[in-house]
This record gives sequence, C-alpha cells and structure tokens, in this order.
Amino acid sequence: MSKRDPLPGAKNPPGLASRYIKGDDVPWQPMAQAPGVEMKVLYEDKETGVFTGLFRIPPGGVVPDHVHTALEQTYVLEGQFGDEEGMAGPGDFIWRPEGNRHEASSPTGCVILGFFMKPNRFLKTV
Repeated sequence: MSKRDPLPGAKNPPGLASRYIKGDDVPWQPMAQAPGVEMKVLYEDKETGVFTGLFRIPPGGVVPDHVHTALEQTYVLEGQFGDEEGMAGPGDFIWRPEGNRHEASSPTGCVILGFFMKPNRFLKTV
C-alpha cells in the first residue's frame, strides 16, 4: 500500500487524512473459500468486519453457497456475475440484504468490486 504526501492546503491532521491506495501495489491473493477466485484487499477492519475488495473470478468460477450476515454491495467492472436470481454485466450494481443466501458465479469470468459490512458465513467447504 502506498502513502502520499499531503498536497498544499490539506486540512486534515495525519490521523484523519485520506488514504490513497495504488491498486497495482496490492497483490492478488487466493480466496480460501473459492478455489480459482482471487482478491485484492483494499480495506479491511478486522474489529468490525467491514471489508472492501476487488475480486477476479475465472470463467465458470463459483463462490460457494453462503449467507450474508449484513448488507453486501457489488459493482461489476468486467464480465458477468450473478446467482440464481439474476446476472449482471459491466456497470451493473447488485446489493443483497442481511440473510440473503446464494451461490455466486461467473460464466464468462469477471472483475467485481465488493463492499461487505461483516464477513459472509460459508455453508459449503471446497
């Protein structure tokens, strides 16, 4: 992760400053619950469970059956991504309420930006 020096006129003290993350500096890492799926952790607060990540799912890739323990929001950047209830493409936004259960997949492969308020509870181990 990278840190930028404040520009002239910055109003915030260091503890309240904006954090700039260079995406290329964040490594792709495997998602333990979904073989073949990779993610870049952009923000994570382990105390609250808030998480923002970029996910890369290969063609035919699956994120196994899981329950959302709080609101989940997904923005599709490339490819197709969906579940039993629908399929989304580039520029589409999906949100799922707490308690939503599904298996997500990508027939074409995709890159998505995901925002989670708490970690998912996976029902299947792969």
